[in-house]
Amino acid sequence: MRARLDYNPYSFLHILNPAYKFQHTISGTQKFQLIKNRYLEFKEEDTFIQDENPCFYVYKMETRDLYCCGIIAAASAEDYKNDIIRKHEETIASREELFKEYVKTVGFNTEPVLLTYENKPEIQQILEKIMLRNPEYEFATRQRETHYLWKVENEAEIAQIQQFFAKMNSIYIADGHHRCASSFLLSKESAENNENHTGKESYNHFLSYFIPEEHLKIYQFRRLITDLNGFSKEDFLIRLDEHFRIENRKLDAYTPEQKHQFKMYLDGEFYSLFLRKTSMHFTNTLSRLDSQILYERVLAPILGIKDLRKDKRISYIPGKKDILEMKKLVDSGEFAVGFGMMPASISEIKQIADEGLTMPPKSTYIEPKLRSGLTIYEF
Repeated sequence: MRARLDYNPYSFLHILNPAYKFQHTISGTQKFQLIKNRYLEFKEEDTFIQDENPCFYVYKMETRDLYCCGIIAAASAEDYKNDIIRKHEETIASREELFKEYVKTVGFNTEPVLLTYENKPEIQQILEKIMLRNPEYEFATRQRETHYLWKVENEAEIAQIQQFFAKMNSIYIADGHHRCASSFLLSKESAENNENHTGKESYNHFLSYFIPEEHLKIYQFRRLITDLNGFSKEDFLIRLDEHFRIENRKLDAYTPEQKHQFKMYLDGEFYSLFLRKTSMHFTNTLSRLDSQILYERVLAPILGIKDLRKDKRISYIPGKKDILEMKKLVDSGEFAVGFGMMPASISEIKQIADEGLTMPPKSTYIEPKLRSGLTIYEF
């Protein structure tokens, strides 16, 4: 990052790291204001040029193991309020407020919320037609990602896309729950402070990337725990035996093959944990979720981790990373035990959202992860 900041004056990193030029560390509202200052400088120097007319963007990204293509547009805060845009993760009030103040100060969105919808051939046909044209931008990165962006400003095409989305009863947040929540808070506050509020102001919407479900990549998050809550290894395994059939895999890094199977690494050895049929007491979709099962059967009652958001004894690493990362952290002594599981499915995510429930923290690691600053939505 330092090299890009030193040698690329046009990098968006200069906006996100505004104090770098002063070689000074700042945070909070002071940082927010400096971000706004750097952004305004980019505009004044015509580094950013605003489109003359409202438009959508078709954005495609390709990597060695990911393909996604969808629409960058502004989503409605009112749809979030009315549960048309549905969530599956709980948010933290303090972070919602922090992000709201950030957006309120800087006055723009640069990282779209990732929203997903049921696969629609008619929408895909429109996108395929647009992608026959030359893209507005095409570039590759050192991470072997290729990015394409098409501007959609034809009024007929815009209206057609809007009509298809207007027929949808629900759209789901894949990634960006706090950005959605903070954008809604900002829209509510702005409306209350605007005597001439009409509902058409820019603050009533937030930057989003809409992609079909089939373009999502869903991974697990592995759980790492610092200690065994006072239990010896032997006593810990005995406690686990109440709910799981346990097999010692030695150095075989076992990979769960179906739901309700778990991987565990403890004291230099891998174990497979199979939930016993006698412990399969499910009342709803959430209770069937493997991350919830691990919490209810192991983390809370045995390891004493009640608050998954605040307890400092638990850490998470994306399941996309090699399993040896978990092994290395446990072998180092930093953690006592690690757990892995199969990733949640899109059907589970949707069903939990439809039932008005929320998953435990870090239940999903979802790609694509989008670049900040590719498109910008001002308030």
